[in-house]
Amino acid sequence: MRQSLSGKVAAITGAASGIGLECARALLNEGVRVALVDRAGDTLAALCAELGADAFPVVVNLTDPASVATMAPRILARFGRLDIFHANAGAYVGGEVLNGNPDEWDRMLNLNINAVFRSVHAVLPHMAERRTGDIVVTSSIAGLIPVVWEPIYTASKHAVQAFVHTLRRQVVKHGIRVMAVAPGPVITALISDWPKAKLDEAKAAGALMEANEVAEAVVFMLTRPSNITVRDLIIMPNGTDL
Repeated sequence: MRQSLSGKVAAITGAASGIGLECARALLNEGVRVALVDRAGDTLAALCAELGADAFPVVVNLTDPASVATMAPRILARFGRLDIFHANAGAYVGGEVLNGNPDEWDRMLNLNINAVFRSVHAVLPHMAERRTGDIVVTSSIAGLIPVVWEPIYTASKHAVQAFVHTLRRQVVKHGIRVMAVAPGPVITALISDWPKAKLDEAKAAGALMEANEVAEAVVFMLTRPSNITVRDLIIMPNGTDL
């Protein structure tokens, strides 16, 4: 049976574009009030003006611990509760390790791993106190199948998967569900560094999908009855060879 989301409050990181923005749109359409969390303040303000009164901008730099510490208090001050937290923000670096830039890797790993851990930690006390809540983490097919083209990114998403699987078992006693959506290649800014030939080939082969298709999968996960957890939902275009 489908569970209604109407009246709930959600927060989504990386909500200024891509999967995060499409998830915000999808949840707003379900009657959810949504805090859009991102560091792009001007973009968030414009988006929330467009999305309506149930969309609230929360400007946070997820790689700055002091900034992350302000996130939950601001959301709770605005809405008084938080039912859904979607740790979606992430970065992508692919390519040969031999020719890679470790400084770029560090920036990606900080956002893909540390920021996820810290932001989830920030909302857990509220959810545990209320004994209810849903946490969704945007993982990747690379978190389940090592992708040769992207060793460092793949490693970051394997860390995310390990976190989701272990955290879920820790917090289920508090009535909190923890889930991962694991998309294949999605047309977002994260793949902007793909070589043009690789991108053109993927488009021609039907190996890329749109962000709104991932958002529909997230809504499916969240609307399952409260006694059901969709632990991992893999969504991928038919043209991929993974």
